[in-house]
Amino acid sequence: MNTKFTLAIASLLGSVVYNFGQTKPQPALEKIVVDEYFGEKIEDPYRYLEDLKDPNVVNWMKSNSTYAREKLNEISERKNLVKKLQELDARKESTITELQITENNNYFYLKRNANEENSKLYHRVGYKGAEKLLFDPETYKKSAGVNYNISSLMPNEKGDKVALEISPSGSESAELLIVSSDGKLYPEVFDRCWYSSPSWLPDGNSFTYTRLNSSNVTDPNRLLNSKVYYHKLETDPNKDIEFFSNITNPELNIGAEEFPVNVYHKNSNKNYGLVLTVDNRIKLYTTDFKDNYAPAKWKMLVDKNDEVTNYLVDKEFIYYLTFKNASNFKILKSLISSPEIKNAITIVEEPQNGSITNFTLTKDGLYYSLTENGVQAKVYFLGKGKPKPIELKLPFQAGSVSFLTINENKSDIWMTFSGWTSPMKRYLYNPTTNKFTFQPLTKQIEYPEFKNIISKEITIASHDGVKVPVSIIYDKNIKLNGNNPVLMMGYGAYGVSMEPRFSPGFILPYCAYGGIYVITHVRGGGELGEAWHKAGFKTTKPNTWKDLIATAEFLIKEKYTSPKKIAIWSASAGGILIGRAITERPDLFAAAIPEVGAFNTIRSETSPNGPANIPEFGTVKDPVEFKALLEMDSYHHIKKGTSYPATLITAGMNDPRVIAWEPAKFAASLQNANASGNPILFFTDFEAGHGMGDSATKIIEKSSDVISFAYAHTGHPKFQSSKK
Repeated sequence: MNTKFTLAIASLLGSVVYNFGQTKPQPALEKIVVDEYFGEKIEDPYRYLEDLKDPNVVNWMKSNSTYAREKLNEISERKNLVKKLQELDARKESTITELQITENNNYFYLKRNANEENSKLYHRVGYKGAEKLLFDPETYKKSAGVNYNISSLMPNEKGDKVALEISPSGSESAELLIVSSDGKLYPEVFDRCWYSSPSWLPDGNSFTYTRLNSSNVTDPNRLLNSKVYYHKLETDPNKDIEFFSNITNPELNIGAEEFPVNVYHKNSNKNYGLVLTVDNRIKLYTTDFKDNYAPAKWKMLVDKNDEVTNYLVDKEFIYYLTFKNASNFKILKSLISSPEIKNAITIVEEPQNGSITNFTLTKDGLYYSLTENGVQAKVYFLGKGKPKPIELKLPFQAGSVSFLTINENKSDIWMTFSGWTSPMKRYLYNPTTNKFTFQPLTKQIEYPEFKNIISKEITIASHDGVKVPVSIIYDKNIKLNGNNPVLMMGYGAYGVSMEPRFSPGFILPYCAYGGIYVITHVRGGGELGEAWHKAGFKTTKPNTWKDLIATAEFLIKEKYTSPKKIAIWSASAGGILIGRAITERPDLFAAAIPEVGAFNTIRSETSPNGPANIPEFGTVKDPVEFKALLEMDSYHHIKKGTSYPATLITAGMNDPRVIAWEPAKFAASLQNANASGNPILFFTDFEAGHGMGDSATKIIEKSSDVISFAYAHTGHPKFQSSKK
């Protein structure tokens, strides 16, 4: 690929024009760069916006943000909506997440009370034990404008210590800390961590963890050549032993973009080395535990060709979840003494209807969940020594289910169920009596204002006749007269399913204003198994946005709504979905809201998180994959003189997943190309990242922005601008 500068259209060389004297910022100027890929020349007029350290670029982003905030604040009902969401949030006494239970019944979890911005780390012994605060992020490195958030936690087996990750202002660039069960904070601080998966070792005073190259979210080498280290408490982290990496184990051919993780397993007394990327297929190795933690010799158990996505271990067997020759997944097992997958036998066959989405082990056997069309969950149990699994009768029909167990030595298993209109509920299951016991960790809240909101599941024919699942959530009293506001969303990447989740802070409030919320389970997701993922993947990616377009056309045909009443919304990789939908069919939508979206896919590879995403989207170094990347590149499909829908584009300056210049370039191009009178707003949050780690206030503000902007441009009378 050759690059050359061919034209710089600017009145002031090397600068962006901006004007704080006008309410509306001036457009970004073009300075065209030409790239050549396999003989094809591609013009890039806003390449200079990739320099996020350039004060002119930053000022252009800030001026756009100020203007966008003014316009959003002018939406008349927005303040009332913020108050409603605050009241709904305050109605919950507390929210508990990241629960971990040790073998000796120590509970560690994050809890945010109704009057608090962020979750804090708590501990108790037993379900009914006295609660104790262990760590409050608000007391950590107090600094103006910095919001610290706990992103993960992992207790040791004894329950006397817990490792936690804490990061500032949504950056996910975390520091790993160790806290004792009596609240003591150990002196060691481990920077350059990002979901580092600390694994405690048998002595309870040492662990392995994964470390990145850099804490800087804009460093292009940040995620390359990550390494697993061994650490013993109260020693210098700078002297930690490098245990598992492409340096210590060159024979494993760990790629620079691959993420190594070590997990110690007690019963087998072995370490399990995983090598991960966004590709859902793992590579798995094992080695015997040794106290000295010198670099080890690893035995391969699973290669990517085995198409394994998860594994579990008990005293006798290792279990594999795989989609090889089984798009809906199947479960295999091998003896610990011969753990290679080539020795495995099938114990759960691929289901004909639905896809296996999760599995877990207890003392009594194996549990797994099966989801049909991504929206109806079932749970099965395969008891030890039993030939076939049995389906469990659940407390209520659930859209999604998650499992929590202590380990394979205990019978305890908790299942949490949820649906679009069913609040999340947690149950303890007893396999002996076959009974579920409701065991909430917080007080259950009623939402009578949402009692008339219902959901239904349908399938629609897409552009090629393939049936696509669609979830529709609305007030049962609305009339299908073609005049209803609609907010559509989808995602369609990484095989991730849009599972039903109860949402009193977004979906239900949107519907309470009379709109219809629609989730299109587009190809690229995992709702119909791995084949569904691969049907919206690299060269098949156009199916992702064409499924959304087909859903909009269906809703219009069936009198749910009309083009002037449809808003579409997504985030992150969902930016491809929204960006390409409005560049392919700008006439079909009234508004679009892509948050922290991926828009410039032929350049994403140059960003810090880009190389890790090559397995999902492709590389410009391959001619076929380059064509696929160009086709999904929304930025390069914008056409000057086109009437585009009203669009709200957002970015996070601390975003480690989608670098802020991708939304910036898309916004600059769309603003200049748009021939309609519809606003193209661009808002960068300079104190946030990809959305993870947002404070309660920031979450409410963002939800209010999306709902308000969607309603403002789909004709809702309450959401019109207060300034004409």
